[in-house]
Amino acid sequence: MKILILNGPNLNMLGKREPEIYGTKTYYDLVEYIKKCAEELGVEVDFCQSNSESKLIDLIQDAGDDSYDGIVANLGAYTHYSYALHDAIKSQRLPYVEVHISNIHAREEFRAVSVTAGAGIGIISGFGFLSYELGLRAIVDKI
Repeated sequence: MKILILNGPNLNMLGKREPEIYGTKTYYDLVEYIKKCAEELGVEVDFCQSNSESKLIDLIQDAGDDSYDGIVANLGAYTHYSYALHDAIKSQRLPYVEVHISNIHAREEFRAVSVTAGAGIGIISGFGFLSYELGLRAIVDKI
């Protein structure tokens, strides 16, 4: 089983950007955390982080050609307005779980809306890096 882990804009800034919200661990720390979780679950994971909406769309579209069995993604701010990402997710018919490090419902009002979550099987928000582990476990369980 192979899962694509996607991260959108500003996730590369973990550890620097708003540490009171996102913590002090880095993107590298996140990747290492997920690798350990994947190993425990016996699944293979690939990672991609991009600040570009078009690149994320391309990655999602490419994931559907038998490369991956599912997608776990934190699409960052694109979550709140990118119908293009929503459509890309829907077009692939792969299990998709949306994750967020912070509780998007406890922050600014615009963050409480996710236009991409409805394209997937669920959303996990507010548990820090654990959100990714729970998302990975949910995908594995679904598959």
